[in-house]
Amino acid sequence: MTNQNLSRDEAAARSAILRVESYEVSLDLRSAEDQDQAGFLSKTVITFSCSEPGSTVFADFIHGGVHSVLLNGRPLDPAEVVDGSRILLPALEAQNQAIISGTALYSSSGEGLHRFVDPADGKTYLYTQHEPADARRVFANFEQPDLKASFTFHIAAPDGWTVASNAAVASTEPMASTPGHSVRRFHPTQRISTYITTVLAGPYHAAADSWHRPLPDGGGLQVPLGAYCRASLAESFDPDQIFAVTKAGLDFFHDLFDYPYPFGKYEQAFVPEYNLGAMENPGLVTFTEAYVFSSRATDAQYQARANTILHEMAHMWFGDLVTMKWWDDLWLKESFADYMGAHASAEATQWSKAWVTFANRRKGWAYVQDQLPTTHPIVADIRDLEAAKQNFDGITYAKGASVLKQLVAYAGFDSFIGASRRYFREHAYGNTSLADFLTALSAASGRDMEHWAHQWLQTAGISTMALDLRHDGGAIASATVVQDAVDPLTDEPVHRPHRLRLGFYNPDPSGRLLRTDQLELDVAGPRTDLPELAGRDQPALLLLNDDDLTYAKVVFDQRSLRTVLSSLDRLSDPLARALCWSSLWNMTRDGLLPAAVYVEAVQRFAPAETENSVLPVVLDCAKTAMDRYAPAAGRPALQEAFVAAARRQMEAAEPGSDQQLTWARSLAAVARAAESQAPFLRDLVLGNVVLDGLAVDTDLRWRFWQALAATGHATVAELDAALEGDRTVAARAGHLAALTARPVPEVKAEAWRTAVHTDSLSNQLLDATIDGFCQGPPDLLSGYVDPYFAELVAIWSSKSIEMAARLVRGLYPGGQDLAAGQAPAEHPVVVRTEAWLDENPAAPAALRRIVIEQRDHLVRALRAQQVVTPAECHS
Repeated sequence: MTNQNLSRDEAAARSAILRVESYEVSLDLRSAEDQDQAGFLSKTVITFSCSEPGSTVFADFIHGGVHSVLLNGRPLDPAEVVDGSRILLPALEAQNQAIISGTALYSSSGEGLHRFVDPADGKTYLYTQHEPADARRVFANFEQPDLKASFTFHIAAPDGWTVASNAAVASTEPMASTPGHSVRRFHPTQRISTYITTVLAGPYHAAADSWHRPLPDGGGLQVPLGAYCRASLAESFDPDQIFAVTKAGLDFFHDLFDYPYPFGKYEQAFVPEYNLGAMENPGLVTFTEAYVFSSRATDAQYQARANTILHEMAHMWFGDLVTMKWWDDLWLKESFADYMGAHASAEATQWSKAWVTFANRRKGWAYVQDQLPTTHPIVADIRDLEAAKQNFDGITYAKGASVLKQLVAYAGFDSFIGASRRYFREHAYGNTSLADFLTALSAASGRDMEHWAHQWLQTAGISTMALDLRHDGGAIASATVVQDAVDPLTDEPVHRPHRLRLGFYNPDPSGRLLRTDQLELDVAGPRTDLPELAGRDQPALLLLNDDDLTYAKVVFDQRSLRTVLSSLDRLSDPLARALCWSSLWNMTRDGLLPAAVYVEAVQRFAPAETENSVLPVVLDCAKTAMDRYAPAAGRPALQEAFVAAARRQMEAAEPGSDQQLTWARSLAAVARAAESQAPFLRDLVLGNVVLDGLAVDTDLRWRFWQALAATGHATVAELDAALEGDRTVAARAGHLAALTARPVPEVKAEAWRTAVHTDSLSNQLLDATIDGFCQGPPDLLSGYVDPYFAELVAIWSSKSIEMAARLVRGLYPGGQDLAAGQAPAEHPVVVRTEAWLDENPAAPAALRRIVIEQRDHLVRALRAQQVVTPAECHS
């Protein structure tokens, strides 16, 4: 189908002359349980005005057939006005009504109206996911964020189903024509954008509660709360805990923003095969059902769920109440929500150390994304919808949130919140851009924020900071903060202003590393002298960016690096430890520290890590270091030593503790490439060995089976037998990943065929197939390098962008090793990638972006493999 990639210029031209008043959307879902029915009837009534009568515009609809188009009472011939996913509306009047009827298609990719059949009980579930532009897969509309309108939904569905949307149900009308079915008619919504409309339908399990707050006028705000999950997950559902976080968040944001929750009810649905962590649909937020913990979960997982709940709640103001005009300013919602998720977690929930998790996990995502050749400013140049789809990335989310944290340090929290309150009042139910928020921020802070915004929001790349120290005997003679930052898009230096802290850490009599002093600094330009350090003894550890106020990579001075590599477990402050872990990992990725040194540090210090939100990140980094960054010759020894250490830590951990489970998961992950523990894993998964406190439940069982399958220690019969007793969604995906992980050429060939050449897999099962396919020795997959590049254009043109992106990213042959004497740029896969990029200059920009990013990940890994001796950290 053509014309799906709406450009920014087209959207601007349309919004320049249109104002949409309302949508009335009717969806007929009566046949949803019939899997032979590919689509459903969709009818949209759009009421809108046009400031230039006589103009022609188009509505958006990705469909399975348009049945009728009626414009201002005048029927239009679909054969003449339907152009792919665009429906032309000619000769507009000042006031218009368009009625468009057609067949919309059920989805298995998580885009539009996703249909899922529960393998546990055969029940059918539906939910929508529309961001950034998939409402047009469900009903005809003007699909862009700045054409807000009020939406009224009418949904025909079975009587026994739960049916929900953004607003509350106004009435339920039985259908005489179809006994056992009824139409749920919903109240109109506030003015919102198309991408945050939502529909939920199916035999969902439901829980209810409410939240109440008094208002200054003497009245009260009563918000009904709801929570939904699949019926087969009801026993694992914990709505009371979900409601507790929800109420804490509503209390917190109600007071912080000084603007009452604006969307009536607040419901949350946990849905299967979800592409995202969650989506901020006002009145009905949708989440991945991975947050319904049917297997044993760690405190870090509960913390992550709470953070996501609060992130999405912040969107009710940042994004839903006030929405960016176009996707260039996606940061106006995602950066703010990411910041507020961590802030509210730390201030309003039991997870007071949420900023530790942010420093170690979220910022790590940003650091990786910001060093790719496809990096971009936080305020990005988004020319079309395909580019928008790609920009839900670590820069827009985590870097943006990090920069907001720096903004708070720079301008003050009161100024930041004052600006936010003014922003909500002035732009409620409207659309904004960077200039609108800067106006509010300048007014609240009393200073011109234009220069700060340019340096931080409108330039790309990451700053690297280090201390240049000179000594006089044992004392510091001089100290300078050196800032190295170049915008990779312009090659121009960018010396951002940083408000940060420098921490001094020394051992106490018991050997613990404690902060003994701290200086607050303003760093600007390439070099900032620190005369206050002259004459002082150098501490064991000088930690730049102590308390993690700014966004920058920090390189240790030599003494501090020695201290970290010898005594990281003695550092008492969890945030300081997280920052040290982060710096060690950045140095490993940058080739300043050999992978083996990082892995040794993890084996030595991770057992003492008390923050369970940090431990899995560190263990995952160690696996990447071994699999990708370590030289091939030394890799097996590293992996076998690590998998043995993971087993020891799992066995030594307190029974039933988060540490025990986290080490068990790490053991399973590393054992995919290290088979010495295969007999032990078989005994665990078959119940021949039982560890006190370790529940080998669905999640852990299939992690173990995947490790066994990847090393050739599991048969098809064993995997099938394991599935027989576990008909859950997680088991189905785990079983498929294990089947395709087997190191057998015919298995890989069938997995490739199914993933690339059919549409039989849902999004979740495609991920499982890709995961399994990519396991195994490099020579097993070497024959798929040329087919990968030969299929790229066909994959992108024949599949939805969601499914195509998964295939292009997941199947890239990036697990390569550097031959002796070979430069990374000379590696055959790097050369082949460059050739494809040269041969396909006109390929879609989003496709080229993924390929460029995967090439860069490979080159970085190959460079890291060259670092075989400890590198000094220059001071």
